[in-house]
Amino acid sequence: MLFAITCTDKPNSLELRMATRPTHLEYLKSKMANFVVVGPVLDAEGKPCGSLLVVEAEDQAAAEAFAAGDPYAKAGLFETVQVRPFRMVFKDGAMV
Repeated sequence: MLFAITCTDKPNSLELRMATRPTHLEYLKSKMANFVVVGPVLDAEGKPCGSLLVVEAEDQAAAEAFAAGDPYAKAGLFETVQVRPFRMVFKDGAMV
């Protein structure tokens, strides 16, 4: 089942994001077989201010555990995290 995970960084937390990024990327690399799309959300200046992940997980609890295990989450980077079921309708220019 697919889940959309949307994370919003706490205000003025770019330094924490950048300091935690190497361990965050290692965590993601260990889970990448489950990804549909993953990346940062950018502010008006093009700086990261959150994250968007669409991931395959067994159920809501597994998706929430994945989100909670992210080093960004463990470092307290996020102001909010939402984990919701997701249905893909289009991918790569085609209806799925």
